[in-house]
Amino acid sequence: MSKVFPPIGRRRALQGAGAAVVVLGLLLWWLLPLGEDPPSGRITFSTGTTSGVYYEYGSRLRTALAEDMPDLDVNLTASNGSQENVARVATGQADYTIAAADAVETYEREHPGASARLRGVARLYDDYVQLVVPRDSDVRSVADLEGRTVATGLPRSGVRLIAERVLKAAGVDPAQDITAVSEGIDTGPERLKQGKIDAFFWSGGVPTAGLEKLADRFTFRFVPIDAALVAKMHQQDDTTGYYRATNMPESAYPTIQNGATVPTIAVSNLLMTRTDVDPRLTEWLTRTVIKSRDGIGRHVHSAQLVDLRTAIYTDPLPLHEGARRYYRSVKP
Repeated sequence: MSKVFPPIGRRRALQGAGAAVVVLGLLLWWLLPLGEDPPSGRITFSTGTTSGVYYEYGSRLRTALAEDMPDLDVNLTASNGSQENVARVATGQADYTIAAADAVETYEREHPGASARLRGVARLYDDYVQLVVPRDSDVRSVADLEGRTVATGLPRSGVRLIAERVLKAAGVDPAQDITAVSEGIDTGPERLKQGKIDAFFWSGGVPTAGLEKLADRFTFRFVPIDAALVAKMHQQDDTTGYYRATNMPESAYPTIQNGATVPTIAVSNLLMTRTDVDPRLTEWLTRTVIKSRDGIGRHVHSAQLVDLRTAIYTDPLPLHEGARRYYRSVKP
């Protein structure tokens, strides 16, 4: 004879229903973030050169934003890089951008008052300085670039800023001791392959698509930038404090590095905006940045390093109020 389960009491039934409502509420909070209709309108997002990580990350983020905020029109614009990006946001030509911390600090020092209107949204990932030469080049150090033709990055790029500082720290005057040419990741790899330049600087997340493509058709290597040189850079001026000595992972470009790391410099990238940009929109955007990490990271390796625990450290920029709201909402 089968057992008959005892009837559930009214009190227990109400408790169970209450628990179910709480669980459902939490699920709805996750699926329908912030409990309100998504922001709409139009924003401009400044990225970087089309072969660089900024542009690819921005393109993937725009797709993620379209899923969370379908009525938000995101205008994606290319740029020369960090220095131009900071200026665009500061002057209202763009609403959001990505820029290296050293470029942000430099802009604020050169434009008194800019710090009052610039704000951070999230610390994203690190850029690595990549000094590239042909495999058979006799350039073994930064000092060996003297007398060579070197691509130091596009005007107003983060690459140009850091390349000139690296050269000066090595005792090489970028204005007199080399033939400096304005080539970025879009054109520098092909110019190197053609023998029209002896070396080029690049600063970006790894791997960078432009260098991956070059590795498929040309054998090159990286010139190390050792910790002693980084220490000299720190003595140049206090805006170089955002540079740290590190090693580029051996997995960045496996066919080029052959299992070896490369001593170099890293600098943090920041997602940034202005104080006058809508806090509610920025709160939603911040959530999308964190939520889309794994999805974007499947295509942009650097995005895998976006971390909720470190995203709040946007020095030298204080957090935007909208970003602050989001981080407070998810704080354990």
